[in-house]
Amino acid sequence: MPEPIHKNQRLADSRAYKLNRHCYCITLDRKALNKSLRSILIDAGSGPSEFAEFDQLFSNTPIFVPRSDIAAMERIVQAIESATELPSFRERVLSWAPKIAQFNPGPIGAFMGYDFHLGPDGPRLIEINTNAGGAFLNVVLARAQHRCCNPSQQTAVTRSELDGFEDAVLTMFKQEWQRQHATSVPNCLAIVDDAPKTQFMFPEFQLAQQLFQTKGIEALILDPSELVYADGRLTARGKPICMVYNRLVDFSLDATAHAALRRAYLDGAVVVTPNPRAHAILADKRNLTLLSAPQTLLDWGLSLADAGCLEDAVPKTRLVSSEDAAALWSARRQLFFKPVAGHGSKGVYRGDKMTRRVFENILDGGYIAQDLVPAGERTLRIDDAVTTRKVDIRLYTYAGKSLLVAARIYQGQTTNFRTPGGGFAPVFQV
Repeated sequence: MPEPIHKNQRLADSRAYKLNRHCYCITLDRKALNKSLRSILIDAGSGPSEFAEFDQLFSNTPIFVPRSDIAAMERIVQAIESATELPSFRERVLSWAPKIAQFNPGPIGAFMGYDFHLGPDGPRLIEINTNAGGAFLNVVLARAQHRCCNPSQQTAVTRSELDGFEDAVLTMFKQEWQRQHATSVPNCLAIVDDAPKTQFMFPEFQLAQQLFQTKGIEALILDPSELVYADGRLTARGKPICMVYNRLVDFSLDATAHAALRRAYLDGAVVVTPNPRAHAILADKRNLTLLSAPQTLLDWGLSLADAGCLEDAVPKTRLVSSEDAAALWSARRQLFFKPVAGHGSKGVYRGDKMTRRVFENILDGGYIAQDLVPAGERTLRIDDAVTTRKVDIRLYTYAGKSLLVAARIYQGQTTNFRTPGGGFAPVFQV
């Protein structure tokens, strides 16, 4: 007779815990990884002098995650996206969003990123991102792994996800195109970011470019200042641009350098994904104040099951205001402060490390305060010394369905790529 599911889950949790603390295997075949990346980037038109330093991007070790936690994270994503479909939810979030978010051309946002911390009570949502970076790099990383002391390093589901990644990405972009244009497929696409060659993720842009081009879609990597909008057509370098894979962190396209893209977008002359509306509905940090309010969501029509899922998964979040200054300061050691319009780790503060001066500066500066959820941990051996690092888990999704699960290993109060032994890491399901 098979063991009860709950017992199997406890065993998996225990196995993952032990492996994350006692498995020091180096599973990354760094030579194979670098060879694969260099081959792809040369095919994309790069010369050897253009290669980024790959070592700081990738950790040598995997993260072990119970399959039950993977399923729980996927369930949380589905509950969140159900909540964001509610008319009252959209009315509320669009009320504080920039005006451009009122425009709805159809696309829902490629490469959503849902970031989690894993603990004894299961996954807790930390953040939601549009234009989440790293998916292309993580696929190459996951394919360059040795086996380790754990006999089930990657499940059949994971291998299927990796094998089907490129086709899933192409399908995603085609669907985004067809949400704005009922028929046909894009034949010209721009990957757009400010000064892209200086961006830390530039190698990922090249990986994306190479994928599109092998599938017959002309792809350019552009600074937005290269875009020209005239006579209803968006062009760059003399070529028409019909679709933009948007990697800008100017989520409302307000910057002067983004004016041509903004006008073309509002005129419906180009498909932009992710777009300002997708960010406003899914990734504005103020939305976490609603997603962590289950009774409000129930009142708006969310199912009891979805509301219960979010009550367990989304840390309580509130808007920071001077009216609540005393209560927030008193509770600060249990809070994490994030700027509403921020991205990455810019401007974020752990309350227990915050000075009174910083606290007073953010009271009216557009911040949220989120209940502090400790990150997961991974024990590593670095230069013969055993040390512990923090871990985030990211689900890359489209339309509520998982494209890829990956991890980031880091040290400090926020994720970064400066930590010895840190960087992107593959997720091994147990």
